[in-house]
Amino acid sequence: MAARHILVVSHTGRQESLAAAVQVCRQLSAEGVIPVLKADEYADIVEQAPDLGSLAILGESVAVNELELVIVLGGDGTILRSAEMARGSSAPLLGVNLGHVGFLAESERDNLGETVRRALARDYLVEERMTLSVRVKVDTKVVYETWALNEATVEKASRERMLEVVIEVDGRPLSSFGCDGVVMSTPTGSTAYSFSAGGPVVWPSLDAMLLVPLSAHALFARPLVVGPDSVLAVEVLDRTQGTGVLWCDGRRTHDLPKGARVIVRRSSVPVRLARLHPGPFTDRLVHKFSLPVAGWRGPEEETAAP
Repeated sequence: MAARHILVVSHTGRQESLAAAVQVCRQLSAEGVIPVLKADEYADIVEQAPDLGSLAILGESVAVNELELVIVLGGDGTILRSAEMARGSSAPLLGVNLGHVGFLAESERDNLGETVRRALARDYLVEERMTLSVRVKVDTKVVYETWALNEATVEKASRERMLEVVIEVDGRPLSSFGCDGVVMSTPTGSTAYSFSAGGPVVWPSLDAMLLVPLSAHALFARPLVVGPDSVLAVEVLDRTQGTGVLWCDGRRTHDLPKGARVIVRRSSVPVRLARLHPGPFTDRLVHKFSLPVAGWRGPEEETAAP
């Protein structure tokens, strides 16, 4: 029987996360599954628990395409980091929230043992989340390519300078304005930066892309929702005083000179999330944002036809 490899990702600089990683590695090893760690987290975990036994290092003894699953211990930032690490693999991400909202996480710290038990039993469903393909062009030359799970954001590089942009949908210009930036988001990212900027919450089952201007000086600067086959673009105009910067998921960045063009479309490679508690997205919103629902009586019962 082929060995099973499960990647464990944590924030080993935090004691709670380090202790959770040790607990997960012990539980995996006890069932004959090989825990896989990033090289920079391996030393911290071995120092904390030198008796752990067989551990593998990602990229050295185990390749990313050999992973069965990724168990992520942390908040949404750690999950975004894990998605970057697992890119190109079919391994789903199973998040355990050690942060605050933890919108992408599937379970909480108190249920860690049960979460690992179900992971070992492969007792989970896999949900695919749309991602973005992001390309930067200067003149006709492609100078940078990357991807995003939550959002690609074109922002001003200097606090005191305004970014002058023109936005485009499906090859046609829509509007130009001065702003702090523009967020181009997936439905998954609609509860992240886009949400903070006043964008709509979009159910993850919907294939769509969002464009949300940040503090735009324009009459027409409303959030837009377009179909999954549309192409969004933001151009940094020559009249911009300064430069811009592209951020993808708050992790990958590229400077944008005047004349740079950022093109965003749906990526063919989704991110796979392991789900232990499939249920209505409405319930996740209520739980994660502690929304008030007291007084709700439920839908009226349907009466039988006479």
